[in-house]
Formats: sequence, structure tokens, C-alpha cells
Amino acid sequence: MLVFVPVAVVLRIWPRFGNETALFVCSCLAVIPLAGWMGRATEELAERLGHGVGGLLNATFGNAAELIIALIALSRGLTGVVKASIAGSIIGNVLLVMGVSILGGGIKFREQRFNQTAARASATTLTLAAFALTIPTVFHVTAAGRSGGWSPAIEQKLSLAIAIVLFITYACLLSFELFTHKQLYVVDSPAEDETQGPDSWSVSKSLLVLILATGLVALMSEFLVGAVEAARSTLGLTEVFVGVILIAVIGNAAEHSTAVMMAMKNKMGISLGIAIGSSLQIALFVAPVLVFASYLFGSPMDLEFTLPEVVAVIAAVHLIFQISGDGETNWLEGVQLLSVYLILVILFFYLPERTEAR
Repeated sequence: MLVFVPVAVVLRIWPRFGNETALFVCSCLAVIPLAGWMGRATEELAERLGHGVGGLLNATFGNAAELIIALIALSRGLTGVVKASIAGSIIGNVLLVMGVSILGGGIKFREQRFNQTAARASATTLTLAAFALTIPTVFHVTAAGRSGGWSPAIEQKLSLAIAIVLFITYACLLSFELFTHKQLYVVDSPAEDETQGPDSWSVSKSLLVLILATGLVALMSEFLVGAVEAARSTLGLTEVFVGVILIAVIGNAAEHSTAVMMAMKNKMGISLGIAIGSSLQIALFVAPVLVFASYLFGSPMDLEFTLPEVVAVIAAVHLIFQISGDGETNWLEGVQLLSVYLILVILFFYLPERTEAR
């Protein structure tokens, strides 16, 4: 799929070879392998530099592709797409990634077990994050009906305060996972012969690949964001659908494949950790960073989501909390998660564009 990188460059430099919709599609497809290379380079560095430093690298670059796309979209004023991609990443990781992983692993293995304590701790933190992200929407709905009770400025201040709390919570979570309770997260780690071998990369090679892949992701993201409006018009897609479904799936594609492969190897603890961990990074790290960055761009972003987005996030987090409670999974649970995700895809596809100002 790396062939889509030069194809996207050609379409961007010489528009006569294509159109904006083709550029959007090729840029989306080009991000997928690049995100995979970023993930591989980060994992190699993590193996070479140890658990602590490696954990910080994974935490920082785990959702780098989504963050880069969102930052570029934010700089272009596409705040609706950015906020939709935040909700979509959480929904996609919890329902789509875990659904496919549990289904695939469950077909091969009758039951798969994982560390219940670690999974429940992560799921509880994700519940907290989802609750925090719904507060601005609740505030808007409640205060809008009262005289002088709501204004964009107040909602922006509320969102900024919540973003600060989420960022601090993320720092505490990293301390819990990497230092005080790290034994909970290394029990189900891959065997040494799977992570080190003749195909392992050196530190210099890993750094080079990480830098090149990050730069190309930024370039493809600029192409993608620049063509998103034309693609939406041509394909008949809404802003929310593009953010919640398309961008969220594209940015998380590399992690999707890794989680599924781990489940197929009967390493459900790792698979669950990837899905929930990625959602936590989105809610506790990416979302606050985007709020902070929006002030640098001169257009402060709030964290008010549409009601369907709020309901979808709450439903997804509730389901994963229930599944992580017993320490085991089976293929039917995967089908259940995927069914909910497909229902949400249908909802966001038919959901009309929001006309009133946020």
C-alpha cells in the first residue's frame, strides 16, 4: 500500500492526473502503511530502550497518525471533523478493534483469558474519560435553556478545564502502568523470541524509519485534509461521518491489525490492552493536546459533541467494561461488539449535517 504515497504526491502536484476525491482516497490509503511503519519503529525502540522508556514512546507515538491528521485539520478550521474523529477513535477501538479481535481469536480458541485486574483498571479509567468528554454536551443542553446560562466562551473555558484534568489523569495512568503497578502489564507480554531476532531493527534504523514515516504521515495528512471538503461533496458524506468513521478507522488501522494478530495468537491481554490503551490515549492525551493546540491556532476548540456521538461513546465504554469484568472472552462477544459498531455506522451515515452553530 506504500504505492499510494507517490500516487498521492502526483495527484497533488499535477491535478490534471486526477481530482480532489481521488487525492482524498489515495491519501487515506497511504496513511495506513505509514502508520504501520511508525508503530513498528516505536515497538523496536521500546524493545531496545527498556520497559520504562519504551512505554513512554508507545504512549507518545501510539496515536501519532491520528494526532497529526487532527492537528492539520484543526489548523484548517475543521473543528467538527476533529471532534468527530476523537469520538470515532474511541468507538472504533472499543467496538471494531475488540470486536474483530475477540471474534477472530474466539473462532480459533474456545475461550481466551486475560489479566482481569489490569483490564478493569484501564476500563474504569476509560469510563472516567468518557464521562468527562460528555460534560460539555450536558452543559450545553442544560444551560442553553436558561437565560444567560450559555455562551461559546464559557463552554471553551469549561472544555479547557476538563482537558487539564484529563491530561493530569493521563500522567497518573502512565505512572501506574510504568512504575507503581507495572507487573500487571508485563505478565502477558510477547515472548522474547517473538520480539527479538534476525529481523529486529537497530536503534538508528528505528529512529530513521520513525522520522521518515512521521514526515510522510504529516504530508499525506495535509493532502487528505485539503481534499476532504471536495470528497465530502462528491461522495455525499457528512462531516460527522468522515470524522467518526473514515478518519478514525484510517488512523487506527495499524493498531487494528496488531490487536487482531495478538488475539489470533491467544494473547488476548495484549489485544485488549492495545484497544483500550489506544482509546485512553485518545481521550486523555490526544483530546487535551488538541484543545491546547487550538488556542495556538487562534480558534479555541470546545469538547461539545453531538448527542449521537455522546450516546455512542457511552455505549461503547459500557460494553467494554462489561466484557473486561470476567477475565475471559468468546466469539459471541465479538459478534455483539461488531453488531453495535455496524448499527452506529448506519446511524452516522444517515445522520443529517448539523446546521446550528456549535
